Amino acid sequence: MLDLCLLGTGGMMPLPGRWTTSLMTRYNGSSLLIDCGEGTQVALKKTGWSFKPVDVICITHFHADHIAGLPGFLLTMGNADRTEDLLIIGPKGIERVVNSLRIIAPELPFKIRFYELTGDFETIEACGYTIDAFKVHHRVVCYGYNIRIGRQGRFDAQAAREQGIPLEYWNRLQHGETICEDGICYTPEMVMGPPRKGIKVTYCTDSRPVKAIADNAVDADLFICEGMYGEDGKESKAREYRHMTMYEAAKLAAEAGPKEMWLTHYSPSLVRPDEYLPKVKQIFANTKMPKDGWMKTIDFVD
Repeated sequence: MLDLCLLGTGGMMPLPGRWTTSLMTRYNGSSLLIDCGEGTQVALKKTGWSFKPVDVICITHFHADHIAGLPGFLLTMGNADRTEDLLIIGPKGIERVVNSLRIIAPELPFKIRFYELTGDFETIEACGYTIDAFKVHHRVVCYGYNIRIGRQGRFDAQAAREQGIPLEYWNRLQHGETICEDGICYTPEMVMGPPRKGIKVTYCTDSRPVKAIADNAVDADLFICEGMYGEDGKESKAREYRHMTMYEAAKLAAEAGPKEMWLTHYSPSLVRPDEYLPKVKQIFANTKMPKDGWMKTIDFVD
């Protein structure tokens, strides 16, 4: 199962009761963070979740409300006695930008490894996560992310018996080990069924509604998408600043068909974003309007 928490839901700047948009996931003892704006570590502290197991940080783009909180977050991770390497993924230039921010956080007890995104679509395997980065359309280079958890097929005991595979090898084969004894090799493919349905979360903020977003949100268990504006008459502003209205996000969801959509990255002018929920639901019924700290656990389904 995958635990997730939408730490903040705000766009542009933190507000009383609303931190900047970021997402944390937990799977099999490893945590992943998407974006780290001002106040993200405060938002995480409120959840009671730990800083130490954060193994991967994905940055969507280099605007302050998505990365300015990183120096303090890294220092807090160090104070939590983390010593394992940290992977930071982001657009081209991520190493230069992070190292510039680290002028005020120069000494850390762990090493940072960087993965710079340059293509329209890239896949990275890290700490049990499969991370798809897909380019979207903002005023600067910006990426959305799929967070996928794969699930292997079932062990086929009958196939193992029919092939004469010794019983003492079954557990090792089930855990992915290839075994060679007396000139005979047994591989996991001989006894494992086809992969079962895994878990998929699609996350996108700061973009116009482009085809790549809908394409990547297909079959998502949860689609988290920017809904910057809900008021009438904001369409031209959304186009000018390369953002999305709630209704444009809902149309993407209607096209992609995820199980559920959460809106986020609300404009500071939106005091009560949920006022617009009934109208959004007319486009995509299973839309939620989260507040900071919303949590969800997504289980594997057979």
